Amino acid sequence: MKKLLMLIILSAVFLLSMDDKSFAEGLFGKIRINGSSTVFPITEAVAEEFQKLHRKVRVTVGISGTGGGFKKFATGQTDINDASRPIKGKEKDKAEKNGIDYIDLPVAYDGLSVVVNPKNEFLDYLTVTELRKIWQPGSTVKNWNDVRPDWPNKPIKLYGPGADSGTFDYFTKKNKW
Repeated sequence: MKKLLMLIILSAVFLLSMDDKSFAEGLFGKIRINGSSTVFPITEAVAEEFQKLHRKVRVTVGISGTGGGFKKFATGQTDINDASRPIKGKEKDKAEKNGIDYIDLPVAYDGLSVVVNPKNEFLDYLTVTELRKIWQPGSTVKNWNDVRPDWPNKPIKLYGPGADSGTFDYFTKKNKW
C-alpha cells in the first residue's frame, strides 16, 4: 500500500543527508503527485518539508483516489501515485504502453473500520462473511433481515468511498479478507 510515495520520502531523506549544498541548490522543477486520500496527509507533510529545503522545486499533491491516481500516473500526467493498494494489471499495461517505469515502495499500512450507528440496538457484531454479503458487487442486501433473519426489516444505509478508492477495492474484491 501507499507504495510510490516512498520514492519521494527516500529522495528527500537522501537529499537532506547530502553535504554538497551546490547539488541541493541546483534542484528545480515540478513533482506532481496524486492518488489516495488515505496517503494524502503523509504526502502533503513530506512535500511541505521538501519544498522548504528546495525552494526551486514545486510539489503539487492532489487527491483523486487510488484508481484515479493510477489513471493519471499511467498516462504520465503525474510523477508519483499515492496508493492504498497495489497497481492492477490494466494499470501496469497502460503505464508500460506509455513508457512509464515505476517501483513500488511501501510507506505505511492502514486499518479499516466498520461502524454502526449507536442507536442500532440489535447489532452486537458482524462477521466477515456478513460484511462480504453486504458489500459485494451486485449485493441484494437491502435490509438488516437480509443479513440475519432475526434482525429487523429496516434498511441498511451504507456509507463508503467511491469506486476509485483503494478502500472500495478492498471491500468489493472476492477473497480479499
